[in-house]
Amino acid sequence: MVWDVCSWLDMGPLIRLETTLTVDRYLSILPDHLHSFMTIVHSDGLGQFQQDNATPHASRVAIKWLQEHSSDFRHFHWPPKSPEMSIIEDIRDALLHAVENRSPPPRTPMDLWTALKDEWCESTPRYLQTLVESMPHRLAALLCVRGALHDIRQVYQFFWLFSVSYVER
Repeated sequence: MVWDVCSWLDMGPLIRLETTLTVDRYLSILPDHLHSFMTIVHSDGLGQFQQDNATPHASRVAIKWLQEHSSDFRHFHWPPKSPEMSIIEDIRDALLHAVENRSPPPRTPMDLWTALKDEWCESTPRYLQTLVESMPHRLAALLCVRGALHDIRQVYQFFWLFSVSYVER
């Protein structure tokens, strides 16, 4: 299992997790990896962090930590029971596909980890930007499918703010 982060500008760290992500493990990742990545890549404090509602992410202590660091970057509160709209899922799918197509394929856990890191580093900023730019179309498709059954106003507002902050750069 891995924890990962990316932005419009660059890929962040890919962290190997020996076990399932727990609240305690997540609390060590936030200051050690997320905070340092966000403050380097988004030194202006305009970076926006998005995560799903997995138990470690939505824990009170994790939310408190994110609130305490809100001057360093913004945290988008994903609405409960929302569909997965994170670009990180597309990146993970591409990563796994690239590793599966390696010849020879990874044979050991260490080979797999090396292959994952290598492929992660090959992702370009343009690939990331293309995924971010696809969000308005994804949201429009979601609205067509879910319509009034799903309140995504917060989600749309996030991506509008996200796109505006990068257009201004």
